[in-house]
Order: sequence, then C-alpha cells, then structure tokens
Amino acid sequence: MAIELGDVHLYRMSLPEHECPWGLKAIALLKNRGIAFQDHLLSSQEDVNAFKQRHNVPTTPQIFAGDRRIGGYSELAAALGEQAESADYSYTPVVAVFGTALLMALVLGDSIIQHFMGFSICALAMLKLMDVESFAASFVKYDLITQRWRPWGKLYPGVELLIGLGFLLSSPLPLAGWAALVVGVPGMASVIKAVYVDKLALNCACVGGNTKTPLGIISFSEYAILTVMGFLVAFQLAF
Repeated sequence: MAIELGDVHLYRMSLPEHECPWGLKAIALLKNRGIAFQDHLLSSQEDVNAFKQRHNVPTTPQIFAGDRRIGGYSELAAALGEQAESADYSYTPVVAVFGTALLMALVLGDSIIQHFMGFSICALAMLKLMDVESFAASFVKYDLITQRWRPWGKLYPGVELLIGLGFLLSSPLPLAGWAALVVGVPGMASVIKAVYVDKLALNCACVGGNTKTPLGIISFSEYAILTVMGFLVAFQLAF
C-alpha cells in the first residue's frame, strides 16, 4: 500500500504534559519524503479519547490519506517502504539498581527480602533526588496524583526515601508501611491507566527523569514493592 501525494492528515496527541513521540517520528518521516500534510493536534485527553472512539483506534498518532486510514507511525513507515524506528529504550539503570540492592542484601545475610526491598526503594529515591525537576516533569505525564496536585511530583522522591529508610530499620516502622500503601496503590493504578488504557509511549520516571527506561513493568514493580512491603509492615505481619 503506497501513499499518494495529496490530502494527507496527521492526528496526534499534544497535551501540556505529554507530546506523543511517535507523532514526532511520523512528522519527520513525512517531511523527509517531501509529503505535504495537515497536522491536527489533539490538545486534551477528552479530544484524544473522542478521536479514538470515533475512529475505533487504540492509539495515536493516526495518519489518513484522503478518506483512507493508513494507521500509526509503523504503518506509515511500511506504506512508504521505510524501516520503522524502534523505541530508544534502556534497562541498564534498572539492572544496576536492583542488582546492587540484591548484592547488598545478600552480603548482610539476614532479612534478605526486607533489606532488598529497603535498599531498592532507597536507591530509586536517590536517582530521583539527583534531578528532582526532571523527575517531576516526567512523573506528571502519567502519575494520577501529580496530575491533580503538582507539588507531589517534587515531594515524592523525599517521601520514597523516608519509606525506604523506615523499611530498613531492625523493626520497620508501621508508619512507613502505611505511607507505602498510600503511595503504592495509586501508583500501580497510574501505570495501568497510562500503559494499558491510554496506551502512552512514555519513559519511566522510576529511575530518574532523564532515563530511557520504558514505562511499564519496571515502574509497576516499584509500586508493587511499596505495596507488598507496606502491607506487611503496616499490619506487622513479618520482620
């Protein structure tokens, strides 16, 4: 299927907190091939949802040639005989954090699960604290609490560090457990909504704001650790 020069329309998400990277890739591809197009910005989540429902599509961007829907960026690349670019992701920071935390817990030799979870949370908090502004700018793209109360994005790294330290005490603080539950449960909901409902292609802020780790199972794991450990500590079921 080829695209003829003419009436080409690109519909893409451009929210204040998130501009679709695949839409930008589609723009670059069309420009490189010298194809004139009209760029339609979906500038609110309501616009995005309405567009998806109207055209029965799960994601944006979407490209149309006249009345014919081409599809998203990958379909556009295929129609033009181009190789679609892959997502520029890296899991190196995640391996470093969880691998180091596990080794530290094994060296200590006792309460390995407790120490692994505590070290992991503290290390993740440390990476966020290295550049709080960048973290907050990335975090607001998917975190439901931050989208409603912006200061939470800058407070979160410090709160997470305190929770991790509370987990590492010989007798973990129940207060740390309750705080972890308050943070972990909405966090898991945020990731599920962003990845599986809104189908956003975002980098995960869990290892800092400037990394290229994809949002998904890694960020969900961070919140799962907070939730599970928080439940055990809050109700004093272990340690």
